[in-house]
Amino acid sequence: MKTFKDIKFSQSKVVSRGNLQSTTKFDNGFTLSVIAGAHAYSTPREFNLDPDFFSSFEIAIFNSAGDFVTNHFVPDAEDDVLGWQNRGQINALMLLIQSFAK
Repeated sequence: MKTFKDIKFSQSKVVSRGNLQSTTKFDNGFTLSVIAGAHAYSTPREFNLDPDFFSSFEIAIFNSAGDFVTNHFVPDAEDDVLGWQNRGQINALMLLIQSFAK
């Protein structure tokens, strides 16, 4: 099972240069996007390329068609993205995502 430690971050080319971004694809077709930086719902909201600099991150979950399905996994989510998610919360979501069959 993949966990937060398996996430590979790179410098964002879409959201804002200097922010961190990652996409983790799972065998069942879902993808988890995790970002952090000055233009993300993260702590702190600053430019930095070291994931250890951040204590929380912004996440979104997509299905194989690229549609947002964050609300499917977090029914009380008020948006397609969730802000300020810590490593434990992201690990729990990753395990939940991987528990869904194709």
